[in-house]
Amino acid sequence: MSGLSPDVLVGIFSTMMGLAMPFLFAALGETFAQRSGVYNLGVDGIMLLSAFASFYVVVVTGSPWLGLLAAVLVGLAMGLLISLVSVTLKAEQGVSGIGLYMLGLGLSSLLFKVLVGTVKTVQGFRPIELPLLSGIPFLGPVLFRNNVLVYAAFLLVPLSWWVLERTTLGLDIKAVGQNPAAADSLGINVDRVRYFSVCLGAVLAGVAGAGLSIAQLNLFQDNLTAGQGFIAVALVYFGGWNPVGVLGGALLFSVVNSTQLWLQVLGVDIPSSVAVMLPYLLTIVALTLTSSRDRQPAALGKPFERGEN
Repeated sequence: MSGLSPDVLVGIFSTMMGLAMPFLFAALGETFAQRSGVYNLGVDGIMLLSAFASFYVVVVTGSPWLGLLAAVLVGLAMGLLISLVSVTLKAEQGVSGIGLYMLGLGLSSLLFKVLVGTVKTVQGFRPIELPLLSGIPFLGPVLFRNNVLVYAAFLLVPLSWWVLERTTLGLDIKAVGQNPAAADSLGINVDRVRYFSVCLGAVLAGVAGAGLSIAQLNLFQDNLTAGQGFIAVALVYFGGWNPVGVLGGALLFSVVNSTQLWLQVLGVDIPSSVAVMLPYLLTIVALTLTSSRDRQPAALGKPFERGEN
């Protein structure tokens, strides 16, 4: 394609980095939750409510850091709520997750209408150019001219892998997700580990929401996420419950999404509805080809009762 000049390629991959950021936060957080045996379909609702909270705090205070703190607190509160319902009360996790999504969707929309009323923009996190590195041809603009949340999202990948694979906490999380009865017999507090993992996942989903509203788009509107939380959950399956696999899925989805955006900008003769559909179609195909229950935590979705096998 003649339009794919070096500058356009830089634009596509630079956009990809920003688009991947919320997916990485949300999917890595959900990886921790699912490795402990709890899946949370309410990720999109957490992202929505956190996105509004961070946006509104920035509107009031002008500080994106306070907005990020608000998103973390909202994520933690919703993580405690879903943990109470799924871990303590042992409700069916799919139903409780959808309930949390509906809560986040409805409450974020209501608060937006009551407290803001109209779409407005804010000054969120600005791109930070890393000295020397940002001047490297091609790689510099793509990798080293991003905002702080993009850098943090990509650094979170090796950190998450290290926690899960090289620490006692990670071993406890995986043990609880694989065989909670055996973990309990070894003195591991199953409920405590699951509470921690689910709340960590919810906090990271909150950061993902903040990334959308005060780092990527710098605005809030109804249903801002457009289902990105559900894509993040799908990426956990695509990545085989492994942070490195999640990274691969996030980059694949984001580069296709970025490409379709640039195709529209370049005026390529392709229906916009088809272009928008492509990333989601890719997700379905990729999940069909790569999803394997052999790698799934054995106790995923199963409430734990002491004394039961």
